[in-house]
Amino acid sequence: MKKAELKNRVKGFRALQGDLTQQQLADKVGCSRQTIISIETSKFVPSVELALKLAVALNVKIEDIFSLEEDEKS
Repeated sequence: MKKAELKNRVKGFRALQGDLTQQQLADKVGCSRQTIISIETSKFVPSVELALKLAVALNVKIEDIFSLEEDEKS
């Protein structure tokens, strides 16, 4: 069975929002800056609620931010 890894484009979409800072995004979605850092570095998988809040804050669809990529090694 192949292992899937959750990829995200939060950092890229922040840049498209006029260089929205991690802190500004965190304030918009009600989490800490450290949480945003952890999501951007794929060390933390956000809840569905937080993922939806990120999509709304970044004005994109959730599937534009998050995707599953299969690991060919598994």
